[in-house]
Amino acid sequence: MNLLNNNSTISIFIKDFFEKGHERSISVKKNILASFIIRILSILISLIIVPLTINYVNPVQYGIWITLTSIIGWLGYFDIGLGNGLRNRFAEAVALGDHKMAKVYVSTTYAVLGGILFILALLFTLFNRFLNWPKILNAPDSMRAELGHLALIIIVLFCSQLLLQLLVTVLTANQQPAKASAFNLAGSFVSLAAIFILTKTTTGNLIYLGIAISLAPVVILFLSSIWFYTHQYQAYSPSISYVDFRYIRRLLGLGIKFFILQIATLILYQTSNLIIAHLSGSESVTLYNIAFKYFNIVPMFMLIIMMPLWSAFTDAWTRKEVPWITNTMKKLNYIWIALSILVVVMMIFSSPVYKLWVGSDLHVPFSISIALAVSIIVNIGAYIYSIFLNGVGIIKIQLLLSVFGTIIFIPLAIFLGKMFGPPGVVSATALVNLLNVIFFIIQYNKIVNSKATGLWAK
Repeated sequence: MNLLNNNSTISIFIKDFFEKGHERSISVKKNILASFIIRILSILISLIIVPLTINYVNPVQYGIWITLTSIIGWLGYFDIGLGNGLRNRFAEAVALGDHKMAKVYVSTTYAVLGGILFILALLFTLFNRFLNWPKILNAPDSMRAELGHLALIIIVLFCSQLLLQLLVTVLTANQQPAKASAFNLAGSFVSLAAIFILTKTTTGNLIYLGIAISLAPVVILFLSSIWFYTHQYQAYSPSISYVDFRYIRRLLGLGIKFFILQIATLILYQTSNLIIAHLSGSESVTLYNIAFKYFNIVPMFMLIIMMPLWSAFTDAWTRKEVPWITNTMKKLNYIWIALSILVVVMMIFSSPVYKLWVGSDLHVPFSISIALAVSIIVNIGAYIYSIFLNGVGIIKIQLLLSVFGTIIFIPLAIFLGKMFGPPGVVSATALVNLLNVIFFIIQYNKIVNSKATGLWAK
């Protein structure tokens, strides 16, 4: 009888948790739960893909692949902030009930970003033959032709994915990030299946690997765009007749600021692989990325929680619901503490986990695990407060800090990298983000207490 009562009590608690409270909070909770399930599946697939990919090629080729995709990932920032500009403007329009304006923002963003990406892909196609990829990637010169072809394939597919990714922006802006996350899961599953087939039918080939991993998300996003824009999101489907270039300024006014922040993020996170490759070699990139993928499980879970909150903060700020914001941020700080403890536990048990995961042939130094653990803890704090600031569109201090971080990061990473190897590069990221955390917390408190003036309020 007690067992039945306990089960009934738990069921009531779960039901109340997801059905009672502020409507915005209920939506956030449901999206977090769905995203959590999707993310677990995505992580499992990612963990399977790493050893499968390394065994398909080899540790050195895998390091080259990671470095190349990191560089090409930089192109994701060439949307000049349009995606994030759309995210805030779309959320504002929907909060105010102006669905026509939301459609204008969507249509205009697709048109402008499509033009930018077409020109970018065309220019890369023309100049790719002149790029010395072996020197850029610190790879054998014998791979020059192979790397040139691989880079071109990835660029074209990546530009296509970046444009189609606007569907994810629209869904997330409308506080439905769980649906957006499902696309990544589907793409990862298709990539896993393709790589598995490659291991059974071909010998290690970077071009085959590039097609398998890069084509899957393009196909998934293309089919999903057709479905959503002809069904649930038909009211916001991109249309030539709704393209209005007069609104580019509204999108870019905020978007350009986000673009600068994106460039700072690019330098902080995407150049690490390149710096490590040149200072310590491609195999060190592989070791670093094994540790990074292991510890990155925690930020991925934090991302699940934060994805619905950017647009939720925008909605709450537009409606002047500050108590909801402060209550949410208090809960996020408790989560930060809990996740920090989890990261420390992961660090302690990292060595046996690596051995079980990728085998004993690849030894990841414990110093890399320590550096990544510290960096992840600091990064989570910076992410929590930056999402709030991004959501309310008050990011001037973020811009100034990002410019400062951009200036000091690369020389600091190289200096520390020469002294301590890959852990030194990771430490440079942590130091830059620590400064961000301090200023973000101060600014947040000023904003919610109506004491923000000057730069603090811009």
